[in-house]
Amino acid sequence: MGTLQDYAKIRYVKRKVEDEAVAHAILDQGLVAHVGFVADGRPMVIPMAYARDGNRIYIHGARKTRVIATTADMPVCLTVTHIDGLVVAKSGFNSSVNYRSCVVHGTARAVTDRAEFDRALWLITDHLMPGRSGEVRASSPQEEKATGVLAIEIEAMTVKVRSGPPIDEPEDQARDIWSGILPIGMAIGRGVPDGFTPASRPEPASLVAARRKFSA
Repeated sequence: MGTLQDYAKIRYVKRKVEDEAVAHAILDQGLVAHVGFVADGRPMVIPMAYARDGNRIYIHGARKTRVIATTADMPVCLTVTHIDGLVVAKSGFNSSVNYRSCVVHGTARAVTDRAEFDRALWLITDHLMPGRSGEVRASSPQEEKATGVLAIEIEAMTVKVRSGPPIDEPEDQARDIWSGILPIGMAIGRGVPDGFTPASRPEPASLVAARRKFSA
């Protein structure tokens, strides 16, 4: 079995960024993490909401789901990726994607301490909609009983970043073919109230904060 250092090896070393602050920024600005684990002898990858707290990541879900019920004390892998643009080269071979990606390896731990459990749920809620935890009611005992929380202690991180224009072959640069960057950004729209919220009611501060945080 390979070590975490083996798993962290990458093909394009020049795209690896040796800066923990860059890794944290990628994680903090992501909406969804893809969590990889093994259950019943089969690899699984599940998209999940999450939050980072220092050198630890929290995820949550229904207590009976496989990712929550089977991965405590097991190694997991978590990936967050931002796509910033399509790199449109003069050849298919040199076409690429501008992106920022952070891959985390760690060991999952079931959160059983009540104070940590509550803090983890608060962090996950506020990661997506900053300040939302202060706008909603507290969870009921039944809701808490149905919810499981895992803490993933970060043991190794790999960051890869690709930016800039295409790198075409010298002999292709004079070809009459369009090349460049097709930027990709994320925009969060205005809130659409449900049938129980008056249309005249203004958006809560958490929606404004989410739009400010995630819109590029």
